[in-house]
Amino acid sequence: MEVTNSQRLKYRQMSNQDADLFYLLDQDPLVMKYLNGGKASTYDDINNVFLPRLNSYRDIDKGWGIWKVSITESDDFIGWILVRPMDFFSESPQYENLELGWRFMQKSWGKGYATEAAKHIMHNIIEQMRIYKFSALAVHDNKASIKVMTNIGMSYLKSYRHKDPLLDVDVVCYQINCR
Repeated sequence: MEVTNSQRLKYRQMSNQDADLFYLLDQDPLVMKYLNGGKASTYDDINNVFLPRLNSYRDIDKGWGIWKVSITESDDFIGWILVRPMDFFSESPQYENLELGWRFMQKSWGKGYATEAAKHIMHNIIEQMRIYKFSALAVHDNKASIKVMTNIGMSYLKSYRHKDPLLDVDVVCYQINCR
């Protein structure tokens, strides 16, 4: 799958070779606040948990994985967009409903980059893969992520207890059907 550049940003699929970027992003306690209470990831976390999880759902042809987001003019890495089937780590993955997620460096917050990147990647997947349903999750207090969800056209679907091998947390789920 190809994802073209958007107005200010460029994208590429991330892999094990990007361990340093994943680590760098996860060192900011404010970036990690709603994920794990602000605890920085270690290289052990990245190499033994994060990357194996990424590799379990990564499918370049379908656009699944984590998309590196960089500023086009400077090539500065500012964050990433996750794409994978909803409930991937459950007994019933939703292959026709893709989860979008994001994590961005604090220096890029408030500039519309997460919205631009999530919307652009979503539309590239719609055009190339004919997937029309996308969902996103956030803890209730993560107002910035919820704002990104509404900015890309998602609407509140439900609140529930989300569980996967690493998480057990109350979340809100937003969704968009693009048909």
